[in-house]
Amino acid sequence: MKALIAVISDLSTDMRVWKQASLLAEMGFDVNLIGRKGDAAQYMNLPHANAVRLRVPFRRGPLMYLSYNMMLMLQLLFRRADIYVANDLDTLLPCFIASRLYSKPLVYDAHEYFTGQYGLSERRFKYLAWKRLEKLILPRVRHMMTVSLSIASLYREEYGVNPSVIRNVAPSTDHIMPVKRHDIVNCEGDLLVIFQGAGINPGRGSDELIDAMASLDGVILLIIGSGDIIADIRQKVSDRGLDDRVKFLPRMPWNKMMGYTMSCDAGLSLDTDTCLNQRFSLPNKLFDYIAAGIPVVVTPLPEVSAVVSRYKCGIILSEMTPEAIRETLTRLRDDRLLLKSLKEGAAGARKELTWETEKQKEQDLFKSVIKTKEKR
Repeated sequence: MKALIAVISDLSTDMRVWKQASLLAEMGFDVNLIGRKGDAAQYMNLPHANAVRLRVPFRRGPLMYLSYNMMLMLQLLFRRADIYVANDLDTLLPCFIASRLYSKPLVYDAHEYFTGQYGLSERRFKYLAWKRLEKLILPRVRHMMTVSLSIASLYREEYGVNPSVIRNVAPSTDHIMPVKRHDIVNCEGDLLVIFQGAGINPGRGSDELIDAMASLDGVILLIIGSGDIIADIRQKVSDRGLDDRVKFLPRMPWNKMMGYTMSCDAGLSLDTDTCLNQRFSLPNKLFDYIAAGIPVVVTPLPEVSAVVSRYKCGIILSEMTPEAIRETLTRLRDDRLLLKSLKEGAAGARKELTWETEKQKEQDLFKSVIKTKEKR
C-alpha cells in the first residue's frame, strides 16, 4: 500500500512529519513525502520514505500558498496513493480533492489551531478565506489528529469531529552524543540555557528573554533556530552588547540540534498567550528539552504548565515578563540543589514521554483507517 504525506514545510527539520513517515513505513506502507523547498533547505536523510520538495516562486504570502497548493494538486494527480495525509490546513484542499477523486481515505493532521494563529484574525480577508476552507472540509473529514487535548476540544466543538491527540513527544535520544560543553561556551561555571525553534516569531518570548539577559550575569543563552524575527533578535543582542553571553546557531537537523540541547542546563519555552493557538499549544521544544533530560522554564499556558506540574520537571513563570525570566534564571544559577531536583524530574518525564510510547495512538488511528478502507 502507498501513503502520501503532504506538508508545506521544507521537511528537513519537521520532526512530526518524519515520525509519521517512519511509522507508516514500519506498518508496511510505501511512503512518499511532498513538501516545499525553502530558502534554507537542508540535506535530508529519510531512509523510510521518498521525498519531493517543490520549489515555489514566492517566499511568503497568499501567492506562496496559492502556488504551492496548485503545484501540490498537480503532483497528487499523478501520484496515486491508498492513504492521503494532509498536514495542516495549508495542504488540506488538494489532499481532500485527491482522496475524493480516487475514493481513498484522507487523514488530517492539524499541527495547530490554524485559524487561531497569532495575527491572523487581524488580517480579515486572509482569516475569512482560511476559515471558509476549514468550514467547508473539516465536517467531511473522518480521520483526524492534533497535538493537544485543548485544541482537539476546539475542533470538536466547532465541527463535530473527534481528533486523536498525538503529542509532539520526541524520539529517544539514547543514540545521540552531547556536544562537549567547552565547544559551546568558554565559561564552564555559568548556567547554560537554550532557546530553540524553527518558528522564532513574534509572541514567542524572545524579546523579553533578551531584555532579561541584559542585566543577568553568570548565564549563557544559546539560541538555535530560525524565524521571522531572528535578524531583529541578533541586532538587539548586538545593540545591548550581549554577544559574549548570547550565542546563535542556525536551524539544523534534529539529531544534531539535540546534541547541543543535551549539553545545556535548562531549556526555555516562552510562548505568550497572544492567540488561541499559542494558548493551547504543546510545542515541540518542550518535549525536546524533556527528551534531553534537562529542566524547562515555561510560561503559564494551560497545556504546557500541566506537563511541568505533573512531572515536576521545571519552573512555571508567574508572569511573562523580563523580570520574571531574570528571577527564575537567577534561582537556577544560584540554587544547584533546585537544579538537580528539576533534572531528576526531567529524567523521570523522559522515561514516560517518548515517541516509542506515543506512536501507538497514531498507529491505532492508521489501523482504523485501513479497516474502514477494507470494509468499503
